[in-house]
Formats: sequence, structure tokens, C-alpha cells
Amino acid sequence: MDLYLIGHNYKYAAEQMLLSLFPDQRPVYPAGEVTGDGARIALADGEAVCTLVREGVAYTGRAPADYTGGERERVRAEQRAVKLSFYRAALSSGVPKPVWGALTGVKPGKLMARYLTQGRTAADFARDFDVDPDRAALCQATTRAALAVKASLAAGDIGLYVGIPFCPTRCAYCSFISSSLGTSGKLVEPYLQALFGEIRRTGEQVCRAGQRPAALYLGGGTPTTLTAAQLEALCTALEESFDLAALREYTVEAGRPDTITAEKLAVLKKHGVGRVSVNPQTMSDAVLAAIGRKHTAQDILDALALVRAAGDFAVNMDLIAGLPEDTPEGFADTLEKVLALAPENVTVHTLAIKNGSYLAQRPEALPGAEDVGRMVSLASRRLAGAGYEPYYLYRQKYMSGGFENVGWARPGTGSLYNIVMMEELCSVVAMGAGASTKFTGPDGSVRRRSNPKYPKEYIERMSEYGV
Repeated sequence: MDLYLIGHNYKYAAEQMLLSLFPDQRPVYPAGEVTGDGARIALADGEAVCTLVREGVAYTGRAPADYTGGERERVRAEQRAVKLSFYRAALSSGVPKPVWGALTGVKPGKLMARYLTQGRTAADFARDFDVDPDRAALCQATTRAALAVKASLAAGDIGLYVGIPFCPTRCAYCSFISSSLGTSGKLVEPYLQALFGEIRRTGEQVCRAGQRPAALYLGGGTPTTLTAAQLEALCTALEESFDLAALREYTVEAGRPDTITAEKLAVLKKHGVGRVSVNPQTMSDAVLAAIGRKHTAQDILDALALVRAAGDFAVNMDLIAGLPEDTPEGFADTLEKVLALAPENVTVHTLAIKNGSYLAQRPEALPGAEDVGRMVSLASRRLAGAGYEPYYLYRQKYMSGGFENVGWARPGTGSLYNIVMMEELCSVVAMGAGASTKFTGPDGSVRRRSNPKYPKEYIERMSEYGV
């Protein structure tokens, strides 16, 4: 779509609203005068005015850029006005109202936190951004959980993340930095040696800074792709390099059931891991095959039985709404089977189609937005009815139907790491290929530092550092 920005250069704000309302469009910035279809967004005298032309018909949306405070508040108010004017013009042209209204960000909880600390309510939030009341209430609940965690953090508390970018096979929806053992198995040992070097060096830096890990998360990929001996070496390296005395949560993604063994679970238990993820995504064999999983629903049941027999692990199970070959009825069946297993946490993701995934080439195989909406709504009703509470929430680009990802937990079992990472409540120091460290400042500012994405590049970079 042609975009004309007049009196400002808030490209990011305009583009985010474009992608939300017109997901099949990409921004174009023509030179010269406004001609033909497109959006003309002007900012002047404290007001944004969008004139949207579709098939030769013009539609107008207006929004004030009201603010109090300094430069940061002015910019934020102007960006919001640009988005709202575009949003209002689009809805007047017949674009269906998204469930999250005019909100485009991936972390609506940050905005909700400002509302709550100012004494405002979910109803105010819903009205100001045209958000569905149910979504506003959901966001309010997860934000209150985040504020409680924030109050519990001590000075110097940080999160730790360690990435293991290997899986048995690559799932069709996956766009993460993950390599299958079939093609990259020979890199596992050199990767671990490079990682151990980074762990030692990072541990020294964290100790000098007077910081202490409050939450430790081994993610991926699938960390339990490693052998029991390799997991033993990894956990030992972390214990030797970091002071874990104040650790409140230790999570390992044992996501793929075809990687879980009693021997590996014994290693994790020995080293104090208290939370594991066993992620079916679906309990349908047909859908598992469609996403490239080489295991069955029965394998998930068998793996969970091993986890329960191994000791007192809190269990998270991930589900995805919108997978290929799935239906609302099939998703409902998956949900009931997972609830019967009584995991402490259930995370319900909405499928996000990223360019790096196989499914990006096969959109015709996916359920429509209406069906995905039914899946997501059912999950919220059933999980709440079964005694689970929403504790963290985020959105992604290119999500089917523009919905959200929500973590649900039995009271008192929400993941500390998930909350601090998503809401950026403290620094998270990340190690491994594709890992992204976030340094959080006292004013809420965030600086990022990323490692090389792929195992081979990571190994080479660590050798340059002498580790």
C-alpha cells in the first residue's frame, strides 16, 4: 500500500498499523504528490488525520496527540495518534475490527501497567484503544501478575538463558534458530565446548557486577536433544560459573517427547531443575504428522509419565491454535486430553507464520481466522474453568487472526522467567547461538546484544574470543 507521511516520519507506527489491518500489504513510499489508492497520514497542530483511499473512495480518521510531560511523552503521543487515525480511517472503510483494536505492539502489558499504576482500569484501556473487553481483562490479569513479580525482585536479580539450537527434526511452523540432528549432529560437541567457554566468561562478568540469577532457563531448540552425559556437563558448567544460591526457578525445555528419557530426567533432578516443558502442540496424530513431528500422541503420554515418575517437576505443556489439518473440534479434543494430564502450566500459542518456516509456503493448509478464534476462545474458557489463571501474555507479527499467546498456570506456579523476560522486568543474560541478552536500565530502557544465529558461526565467534 502507498503511504504518504506528512509533517512527521513515524514510519514504524504507520507500518505496524498497516500490517495489523492489511496483513497482505507491504508499505511503499512513493515520491511526489498523492495519487491513487493509499493512505495519507498528516500530523499538525496536535492532531493526526489519515485519509485512506480504497478503490477511489476516500475515508477519514482523526486522532488527537494529547500529552503531558517531556519529549518522550510527545513522541509517544504522536505515534499513537498516527496509528489511531489510520485505524479509524480503515474501520470506516469496512475493515473488520481486530480483537486487539488499535494496539499493534507485542507487549500490551507494558501499556496496561502504566494504566494500572495511574489508577486506571481495563475498561479505560478497552475504550482508549478499542480493544475487546475480554482481551482487556485478560491483559489486566497478566499485568497484575507481572507487577507482583516486579515487586518481588531484589536489586541485582537477573535471568539467565542458555540456548541449545538442536532438535530431532525441524517442525513445519518453526522459524527459530534450530538445527536437526540429522544434518548438524556433528556440531553438537564443538558447540558445547564453545558454550562452556561462554558460560565461564559470562559467569565471571556477572559475579563482578554483583548480580545473581533468580531464574535460569535452558531453551532451544530442544535441550533434551543432548545426551544425559552432555546435560550433566552443561548443568555442572552452570553451577561452577554462577552463584545459584538465590535461584528461584530452574526450567528446561524438554519439549519434544522423543528426546525424554528417565536417565536425562535424573540428571536434571540432580541439578535442581524444578520445571520442565513437555510440548505436544497437539494431541492429534494427523496434525503431528502435518507439522513434521516424528512421534505420536501416545509418545507424549509416555514421556509425561516418565516426568511424573522422576520426581516433583512442575510441568508446562504448549499448545498451538491454527496448525495445519487442525479444526476447532480437533483442538477441543487436544485441550481436554491435556487438561486430563493436569499440568501445572499450559501455554496456548496462536500460530504465527514466519518467513523462515515451511508453513509460510503453504498457507492454504491452515485453518481460517474464524476457526482459530474459536480455538483461542475455547482455550480461555476451559482453562479458566479448570482453575488456571493467565499469568503472561504476548503477541507476535503475522499471527493468525491477530490473536495472542497466553501462559496459564495453577495458582502459585506461574513461570518467573517467562514474566521477567516478556515484561523486561530485569536484565536477562543469554548465552548460546541466537541468544539475545537484554540489559534493563533503572528507567525501563532496554539494550540488546545478540550472539551469532547459527551453531557454526557461533563456534567460530567464540574461538575468536579465545573460549
